[in-house]
Amino acid sequence: MTNINNIFSTKIEFLKGVGPKKAELLNKELGIFTFGELIAHFPFRHEDRTQFYRVGDLHEEMLYVQVKGKLLRKEVVGSGRSKRLVAYLKDETGMLELVWFKGINWLDKQIKDGVSYVVFGKPQRFGHKWSITHPEMEVITAETKVEGGLMPVYHTSDKMKTKGLDSKGVSKLTRALLENTYDQIQETLPEYILKRFHFLSKKLAVAYAHFPKDPTLLADANARLKFEELFFMQMKLIASRMGKKTEKFRGQVFKNIPTLNLFYKEHLPFDLTNAQKRVIREVFKDMTSGYQMNRLLQGDVGSGKTIVAFICMLIALDNEAQSCIMAPTEILAQQHYEGLKEHAEKIGVTIDLLTGSTKAKKRREIDETLRDGSLKIIVGTHALIEAKVDFKNLGLCVIDEQHRFGVAQRAALWKKTSVAAPHILVMTATPIPRTLAMTVYGDLDVSVIDELPAGRKPIVTSHRTDANRLRVFGFIKEEIAKGRQAYIVYPLIEESEKLDYNNLMDGYESICRAFPGVPISIVHGRMKPEDKDYEMQRFVKGETKIMVATTVIEVGVNVPNASVMVIENSEKFGLAQLHQLRGRVGRGAEQSYCILMTGKKLSKDGKFRIETMCRTNNGFEIADADLKLRGPGDIEGTQQSGILNLKFADLGRDAQVLQEARALAEQILEEDPDLEKEEHAVIRRQQARFAKKETNWSRIS
Repeated sequence: MTNINNIFSTKIEFLKGVGPKKAELLNKELGIFTFGELIAHFPFRHEDRTQFYRVGDLHEEMLYVQVKGKLLRKEVVGSGRSKRLVAYLKDETGMLELVWFKGINWLDKQIKDGVSYVVFGKPQRFGHKWSITHPEMEVITAETKVEGGLMPVYHTSDKMKTKGLDSKGVSKLTRALLENTYDQIQETLPEYILKRFHFLSKKLAVAYAHFPKDPTLLADANARLKFEELFFMQMKLIASRMGKKTEKFRGQVFKNIPTLNLFYKEHLPFDLTNAQKRVIREVFKDMTSGYQMNRLLQGDVGSGKTIVAFICMLIALDNEAQSCIMAPTEILAQQHYEGLKEHAEKIGVTIDLLTGSTKAKKRREIDETLRDGSLKIIVGTHALIEAKVDFKNLGLCVIDEQHRFGVAQRAALWKKTSVAAPHILVMTATPIPRTLAMTVYGDLDVSVIDELPAGRKPIVTSHRTDANRLRVFGFIKEEIAKGRQAYIVYPLIEESEKLDYNNLMDGYESICRAFPGVPISIVHGRMKPEDKDYEMQRFVKGETKIMVATTVIEVGVNVPNASVMVIENSEKFGLAQLHQLRGRVGRGAEQSYCILMTGKKLSKDGKFRIETMCRTNNGFEIADADLKLRGPGDIEGTQQSGILNLKFADLGRDAQVLQEARALAEQILEEDPDLEKEEHAVIRRQQARFAKKETNWSRIS
């Protein structure tokens, strides 16, 4: 064991062919310091050198191709920066142009007219011509025809390439290292798991992940390493959740519910959906368990999360505890307060609002009533986490749109005075795919409100091009004539605030011309916060009929009278953004519409996004599509969760693998929570490596 750790902890400079200078480059450019870290530097793709294509068979969907042919001629063309070496390769079906911009003089001497070559690279079409820029080239020999295979491609850098550490150089070092250390690679999964899933051994999986003999073995290696990656992630998350259910994390027991019953019977303004009732039952079960609740409440825009939160607060109130709800902006906090105040006053429950704008005298009054326990519910912004704000007994913390708060900010709430750790209900209107929720929030229990309240009509979404603009404006006029309001949103192109502003102002002027006499609000990034709020409030009150905006309109801002959302250049928005914007309408009983404006030409991804939006209103379906399209790193809030550390798994495509890994991890930890069984010794060892971080070798597991 010690030996093995020592081998994989060996500094990379001691690997034959590396030395101090190359080691320094590997350290700086790739963060590779040890033998173990080099083996953990897996290829990001493999190039299929088993297949040869003819020039006549090339098409635009191909990423990389291998072509055999004879070099007819070459020439240096252009001057200065546009100087390039161009060569022409011919096979029996056509001509392929090869272009180099770097190393021209050296290459001109190396490649010869009349010689047959294998060239490898990314084909590009220019009119009727096919071209490959900076191809790899190899003279055809008897061996070339039969060799081929899957070649690993590793991330490197320009600095590394100058020292012989291009992808081929890294590949050579890795192959040599694997040959010397192969027998030292330890198994990390029990024998019964390997048999159940027909997995390769760890040794073979690592070897074939680098150097597979064929695509089947590469797939087998990836399947093994992908499962292992997700399995150990879930083991950690589930163990963490189980660990919270200890004396240290005891929660207050809330069993009395007289006020809740009164509210249900006499004051509930509408019937709850079955999904809302299910969530309330799940919360009540948590609150009576004796353990601290840590629950994520996912609900699409307008699904009724706020009334569920209020009912949960009544459970706390009936048991001598106070509640707080924290929102990321003043306008959202104000909106929550006004919505909840209406319910609270009906049953005589004290409620107040605390934000950065709250005057000093009012703040003192709030502080006093929170401390003596007479104020039962407080709604607020970041102002709630200030040290001087405290409670008599904080029993429930509701956090709205939690991805907008840092971990330290959320933790500050748990430190407020409580009989026991306050129960936590985290709410989000950003639909999170099930696979992502299981990973990002694996240590939280997840509740989902997956149906809209009765009477809500699904938003009708349509796609229109610029040619239909006059018809779109005509439709907006009809809706305004009915007493409705409309949003018109322009994309935020982060690289150019000036361009954004110009686009917005051009759009605003054309809208003013198209709607003479109609009061119009405008909101953009150059405005002061108080001016933005003023314009938003004018729209909320119905004083303006059209809201023109370049910034994303606040999540959760509620204008039931707004029935039209026009999104300009909608192909420039991501799916999650489009869905959030669409959710600004459809908040009243009237039929609402979302119109996606685009130019005539759309990319493949752009078409997919527009078609998805027109096809479904289901936020979870859209989130799944977004995950498949963009990967988890772009989805709001996941960067800080460690998701990007996944080397093999793809949460957009590996939902089933994740579920299998999670189910197995749950089963193991239920039956053997301390991993004391002999068959689980390998899991225990691997977890110890992660926990101690004793060597970076554990990263490959």
